[in-house]
Amino acid sequence: MSVAEENYQIQKKITIVVGIMFVIKLAAWYLTSSVAILTDAFEYTINVISGLIGMYSLSLSAKPKDNNHPYGHGKAEFLSSSIEGILMIVSSFIIIYEAINNLQHPHTINKLDYGIYLIAFTALLNYIIGWFSIKEGKKSNSLPLISSGKHLQSDTYATLAIIIGLIAIYFTHYSWIDSLVAFIFALFIIISGYKILRKSIAGIMDEADDELLEKVVEVLEKNRTKNWIDLHNLRIIKYGGTLHLDCHLTVPWYFNVREAHHEIDVLHAVIKNEFGEAVEMFVHTDGCLDFSCKVCLRQDCPVRKFDFEKTIHWTVDNVSLNSKHQIESSFEK
Repeated sequence: MSVAEENYQIQKKITIVVGIMFVIKLAAWYLTSSVAILTDAFEYTINVISGLIGMYSLSLSAKPKDNNHPYGHGKAEFLSSSIEGILMIVSSFIIIYEAINNLQHPHTINKLDYGIYLIAFTALLNYIIGWFSIKEGKKSNSLPLISSGKHLQSDTYATLAIIIGLIAIYFTHYSWIDSLVAFIFALFIIISGYKILRKSIAGIMDEADDELLEKVVEVLEKNRTKNWIDLHNLRIIKYGGTLHLDCHLTVPWYFNVREAHHEIDVLHAVIKNEFGEAVEMFVHTDGCLDFSCKVCLRQDCPVRKFDFEKTIHWTVDNVSLNSKHQIESSFEK
């Protein structure tokens, strides 16, 4: 079973549990008539819809590459997350409207203790499912699973706030607290929805993932060999759960094809050991030029023309440059 297919099965199980929790929240609202619980249940419809969309996007991303999609179908995962973010923001404004309307036209809240028990149970289950989704999503770099997990956990914190508000209503009998809690809850959802939407758009636009890039550079610097004279033109693109890494690796110019390819194999092994099999790498080898001598770590080089001067430590800033600019900029500092 492929990574994408495994993610689909995980998302399917999560969606089923989310559907059950949605029914429990509806039951809590039916018993209490609380607008705060209603908004919690209403917002949870977004989880159900997002879960179904997430299942579709993961099933789509599991399809193999074809002529029309040479990098696969992983971008569908970003579309799924962006829809989830939009739905969260839209639902928040509806919640705000209901909260204001309830302040103007207050109603009686019933059986609040039963409502608190039911909502507390969903909060606990929510957090566990969210933690599981994030954990599995990080294993395969799946944005839908990670965003779904974070959404579920943010729901947990929001539900805890609702529970506190419901307890306050239970003891004070101030019904306006119900609307206040719903309003605060809506603002919280807007912020969470914006973060998910922002990250999804960044993925669609192939925006650089600085955190991921920094981790890759750190791994390569740590495992650097004397034959890797410099690394440059490094780029990373995420297609769903797959990482595409392109770079140029400078090796001694007198290496034959087999020797140069061996260095690429070593680099592949380093990356896959750290990031798993969901990585595609396209590495171009360059032969060193005269200006490379002053940064070359190979002490036994038989054709060295200039003395070694300094080691260039690879960083996010310099691995994106071409070889000559990388070396020149390092000596200018």
